[in-house]
Amino acid sequence: MKDVLNAQQEHWEDTFAEKPDMFGASPSEPAKAALDLFRKEGSKKILELGSGQGRDTLFFARGGLQVFALDYSEVSIRTIAEKAEKAGLSALIKPSRHDIRRPLPLEGGSADACFSHMLFCMALTSAELEFLCGEIRRVLKPGGLNIYTVRHTGDPHYQKGIHRGEDLYEVGGFIVHFFSREKVEKLATGFEIVEIQEFEEGGLPRKLFRVILRKI
Repeated sequence: MKDVLNAQQEHWEDTFAEKPDMFGASPSEPAKAALDLFRKEGSKKILELGSGQGRDTLFFARGGLQVFALDYSEVSIRTIAEKAEKAGLSALIKPSRHDIRRPLPLEGGSADACFSHMLFCMALTSAELEFLCGEIRRVLKPGGLNIYTVRHTGDPHYQKGIHRGEDLYEVGGFIVHFFSREKVEKLATGFEIVEIQEFEEGGLPRKLFRVILRKI
């Protein structure tokens, strides 16, 4: 099973190489909402996990934020660096290849906030997610926000395709970890749950939670 989950990296590499703007060039709706909240909070240095092809990364930088963007796809990181240079935003964007199953490459208490759009529902086990949440808490400043989105168990693809253990299902070559509210609450250790909001995205439509946590 571990080999199946690890193989997702190569699948994403190939997909991003074939589709330079797989998710479009416009920022996601969760990123737009997050920027408003970051501005209200006075956040300046943002950690973005699973930055993909950079649509939200560039949006945050254009909003004046310093973005430390992590993705485990080399194609993604190269694409973000090229887009940042072309847009004149290289000074605000630091893209880096990283496997989030390993310790985050930031010092403790060095980030004002963390944002990730559907990174948590990738091919990650519950144990790996618990480790990641602990790492996010470590690198956030006291009171810092962790905002993430995940597909939930009310999604049309839940329990469809190939079961890959826990609440992981492979549909169309992509493995998705579907979340219940109980899972969100369990992963919030060391955080205050500010909000768990349901929303929809895409043509299926995908059904997601937007989770806002504050470091205690």
